[in-house]
Amino acid sequence: MYDIENYYNAETIKEAVLLLKEHPDARIISGGSDVLIKIREGKMAGTSLVSIRDIKEIRGIRLMDSGDIFIGAATTFSHVTKDPVIQKLIPVLGEAVDQVGGPQVRNIGTIGGNVCNGAVSADSAPTLFSLNAMLRIADGTGGRMVPIQDFYLGPGRVDLHQGDVLTHIVIPGKDYQGYHGFYIKYSMRNAMDIATLSCSVVSRIDPQKKVLEDVRITFGVAAPVPYRCHKTEEALKGMEIGDELFAKVEALVREEINPRDSWRASKAFRLQIGGEIAKRALKESIRRGMVDDENAAGGEQS
Repeated sequence: MYDIENYYNAETIKEAVLLLKEHPDARIISGGSDVLIKIREGKMAGTSLVSIRDIKEIRGIRLMDSGDIFIGAATTFSHVTKDPVIQKLIPVLGEAVDQVGGPQVRNIGTIGGNVCNGAVSADSAPTLFSLNAMLRIADGTGGRMVPIQDFYLGPGRVDLHQGDVLTHIVIPGKDYQGYHGFYIKYSMRNAMDIATLSCSVVSRIDPQKKVLEDVRITFGVAAPVPYRCHKTEEALKGMEIGDELFAKVEALVREEINPRDSWRASKAFRLQIGGEIAKRALKESIRRGMVDDENAAGGEQS
C-alpha cells in the first residue's frame, strides 16, 4: 500500500523547480527504488511526489568539447555502465554502479538518486569523490555548481534547498584524463547487499619512471560521509611502484579512516578490511595504467 497525497509529473527542469517551490513538502521521485520503499514502510506516508523521470534533458551522458563528461541525474545505473563514453573514459564508475542491488534496481534506479539520498554506502559516491565530480543544481535563478565533497553534510543529509533539482553530475576532463581507477565493495553477501565497506582508488602513473604521480582514495562506510584519505594520498605521491608503496597504503589507510562499530561489522574489522581493499584497489588501478600505456606504445609502433 502506497500512501501518496499528490503526484505531480514534471516534463522540464523549470517545471520541476516550480512544483517543488509550490509544494514545499513534496519529494522528488525518479526511479523510485528508495522513495517508494520508504512510503510503503510508512516512513514517508502521506507525502506528495514530484516526478522528474520524464525530463529528457537530465537523462543520458554527453562528452563535451572541453573533455568534461556530463551525466544526467535521471540516468539509470544500467545506462551508466553500458554507455560507450563511460566504458572508454571512466570505466571505474560503470563498474561501481554495476554493483548496486540487482538488475531490476539497476534498470530503474538513477545515479542522481543515489547521490541525493546522502547514504554513505552509496556505490557511486566513492568513485565520484575520487573523480572530483561537480554537481550541477538548478534552482530557478541560474543554479549553482557544487563540489561533491561539499554536497554531503551528514548521514542522509545533502546540500539541497527548497526547489533545488540536481540535473547533472560533471566529471572534469582534467580529473580523469590520464587516470585509471578501481572500485572494491566488501559486503556480507556477494550480491544485492549494501557495502560493509567500500573503496575507490583513482591513480595516475609515470610508466617509464615506474612512479605514482597522483592518487585519490575514497572510502564508503568509513565515516558519516564518503571519506577522502588526503593524508594518505599526499604521503604516496611520488613513490616508486612496488611492494613498499602497497605496504604503505595499507598501513596509512588504517591510521586515517575512522569507521564505527555497527551490527554489520566492528570498527576493528572495518579497519582490517580497509587497508586490504585500498591496497588491492591501488594495485589494480596501477596495473590498468601500465596495460593502457603498453597498448598505446604498441599502437605507435604498428
